[in-house]
This record gives sequence, structure tokens and C-alpha cells, in this order.
Amino acid sequence: MSTSTQNQRQSKVVIVGGGFGGVRIAHKLARHSNLDLTLISIEDSFAYYPQLYHSATGGSRSESSIPLAELLGGLPVRVVRDTVTKLDPDHNTITTASGASYAFDELVLSLGSITNYFGIEGLKEFSYGIKSIAGAERFKQHLHRQLVEEKRTDLNYVVVGAGPTGVELAAALGSYLHRITRLHGLDKPQYKIDLIEAAPRILPRSPEAVSVRVQRQLESLGVTVMTGQTVKGETAEALTLGNKTLQTKTVVWTAGVANNPFFKDNASAFTINERGKVQVDEHLQARPHVYVLGDNAATQFSGMAQTALYDADYAAADLARALAGHPRPAYKPKAPISVIPVGEHWATAEWGSLKLYGMAGYILRRLADLVGYADIESWPKAIKLWLQDGRREDLCPICSGTPATTPIDKVKAT
Repeated sequence: MSTSTQNQRQSKVVIVGGGFGGVRIAHKLARHSNLDLTLISIEDSFAYYPQLYHSATGGSRSESSIPLAELLGGLPVRVVRDTVTKLDPDHNTITTASGASYAFDELVLSLGSITNYFGIEGLKEFSYGIKSIAGAERFKQHLHRQLVEEKRTDLNYVVVGAGPTGVELAAALGSYLHRITRLHGLDKPQYKIDLIEAAPRILPRSPEAVSVRVQRQLESLGVTVMTGQTVKGETAEALTLGNKTLQTKTVVWTAGVANNPFFKDNASAFTINERGKVQVDEHLQARPHVYVLGDNAATQFSGMAQTALYDADYAAADLARALAGHPRPAYKPKAPISVIPVGEHWATAEWGSLKLYGMAGYILRRLADLVGYADIESWPKAIKLWLQDGRREDLCPICSGTPATTPIDKVKAT
């Protein structure tokens, strides 16, 4: 990018969001010495979403939680922990919950999505979620607390929503419960793992053949799959479906997401579609100088981590071209590769017309995770994170005096 003028050297770029899109574009734009970069994030750590289900079931926390200071350390990026509340597009400023105001020449919004409970009574109060680092940790603590306090497992462990996240969690939950019940001294505990889906089949966005193969694999792992079931409500002791009630204290809700409320709160600055997503032009801009990426944008493959990364690459190049006065090619959506783990060493992968299952899919998933880490980290650090996959943290996170990283076979069951 040209650095011939003082104005270019002082171009202020504010990035909102410390997820895939925000971190990726910060890395890309940090190469340009004529930009003053600020990244605002509600969290001080980056959540690697593809591994949150794994961290929630005994995988290393470091697989899914990486401090932003580590990811952006050494780069000319100012990192601010705060929550954005108001956009003033007429004066090119954005305000945060702390009352701070940030002026910008270019704004990048990549805030991610939030859980949508669809107004169903009791879900927000009683269900668990694994779409955030804190949510995954809360769920894991609940599993152990129940075993410590009640000395028994739940009757039913219920996962609601048979999209990729729900399938991944339901498949991993059985082996995790087997390990931690032994840790707590329970022999042959009796419990069920139920996967609930309102649609006629699991993975409703995938080809039917994929759904069939994945359901077969889930059932081989002991998961009871219930499709065509609508959740009506939840209490502290039960989940009510359309035609039955399940006695349970453990419901994980993965069935719905909504756009970040920032956009609704600032609706006058955006054009928002019926799904609550922001309409963008052929340059991923909602209005001049305001880019909207990933989950927030009404693009064809919005909602996937790969899409957020792809959007960030495009927006970084487009912003650089715009400031330099160069031609700006239009954004073209790119179909992501879908790889869903279903238990240990088994995954399904969709790569265009190619479909893989079992160990072949698992190998592709492992390679995809390596590339995913490298998208936000240097290769040496990415490889180190990737190798954490085999490390387990099965020990009780609420029991005092037990280090979380001690191997399970070296701990006397309580």
C-alpha cells in the first residue's frame, strides 16, 4: 500500500470482535505500516469454536481458548477489552459500554452470534451451552458437581439440536462420562444420552446420505436420536417435548443462534434481513467505510468459521485497495469444507462432491484443525496447539487439591 501521504499513514481502522474474522483481519492489516489498528473484544481470549465441544468433554482448554495478547503480541494492534454499544455513522465513531469513544476511518464488524432460545420457557435459566469458553467450562463443572453431590449420574443427558455442534457433543459425551464416573468411584452407572432434533433428520443442512451414516455412527456409540421433536419448555428437573417429558437436570442447547444484538440496537445504521443479519454490498460493506464479516453478514455461507476467515482475507485486501485507489474486485462466496467428528477417530467430511467417513474423515478433520490454528497463529505455535488434541483434562474441576492436568490413571477415585 502506498505510504506517500500523511493521511494514509494515519488511517484509523477499528476492528470489533476477537473471533476468527477479527483476529484474522488484524493479522492481515498489521502488515501495513500506514494503518493505526485497534481491536475491541468483549473477551480477552480467542475461542477456537471447532474444539469447544472437545474442551467441554475433557479435552485441553488450551485447544479452544487462546489469549488475544498471545495471538496479537508483537503486532502493531491496540487491543481493548470492552463491549461496543453504539455506532455513529455520521461522525465515524463507535462507543463502548465503558463510555469510551473511538474514531475510525474504516470500521470492521465481526462480532459473532449469540444463543437464540426462541422464547422457550426455562431454557435460558436451566440449559447449558458450549458455544463459549465460559459455557463449556460451566457444563463440565456441572457434570462433576452432580457426581460429587448426588453420587450418581443423571437419568438423561440431553443435547438439543442435531447440527454439527450437537452431533459432536453427543458423540463425545459418552466416553467422557465413562472416564469421569470411574474417577468419582461409580461402577457401571446407568444413564442415557439423547440427541433431540426438530427437523425430520439430523444434520438437516447436509445431504440425506450423510445424515443416515452419522445417525448410524451415533447409535453405535449409544446415543438415542429423536427427530421431529420440538422442545416446549424446561424446568430444573425435566425437559418437555411435543409428546413426552424427559426427566433430566442436564440439557445442552445447541439448536439456535441469533445475530449479535449490537446490530438490532443500531438498526438505523444497517439494513437487516428477516434472519437478523446485515445486508452487505459486493465489497462486504454495510455502508461506506463499514465492513461486516462472518456470522453477522447476510452472505451465502455465513455462520461457518471458514467463512469468517475468508471474509477477513477479502476485506483486508479490499480495504488496502480502496485506500490505495486501486481497482476492487467484488466479493465471491466460497463454499466451506464441512468436517464433523462423531466420536473418537471417526468423522464425516463433505468437500464439494467428495464424501468421506470414518478414519479418512477424522484425518481430514485433524488436518483442518492444524490449518485452522495456522490461520490465526504462526506455524510453530499452531503445531504446538494442534498437538494438544491428545492431552486430556478429565479430573474434577471442582474438587480441591487435584491438578487439572494430572493423568486420570494416577488419581485415586474418590
